[in-house]
Amino acid sequence: MRELAERPEDVPAVFAARFNTFDAAALAQVYEDTGVLVPQPGVPVTGPDVRTANSRLQGLGIPIEVRPRHVYRTGDLALLIVDWSLVGTGPDGRRVHVEGTATDVARRGPDGRWRYAIDNPFGTRETGPTAD
Repeated sequence: MRELAERPEDVPAVFAARFNTFDAAALAQVYEDTGVLVPQPGVPVTGPDVRTANSRLQGLGIPIEVRPRHVYRTGDLALLIVDWSLVGTGPDGRRVHVEGTATDVARRGPDGRWRYAIDNPFGTRETGPTAD
């Protein structure tokens, strides 16, 4: 399993590698304990709800692809802009196509590793994803 990121620009790749193991516990380590995930525009979640929301996406059984666009760092904080997509066939045989441009904040922890403080996968989008 891929180690946690030593540089902020590596956080998306670590997220993808752990997401693609389909192991919710491994993915949860990419977030700070108080990290926020916005699984639907305008609906932030924290704590165990982060793991639950990510588990739903992992349950589709489709690997995520990430394409970092920008990383802006100041000290122990970084803003990441990342294009991502989930494209394939779900366990029910239906086509899945979900994509977005994430606006994320990562923070370097006391251990020197970078984790998501805020994971907003749909960035400035005002409505949720649509299915094909």
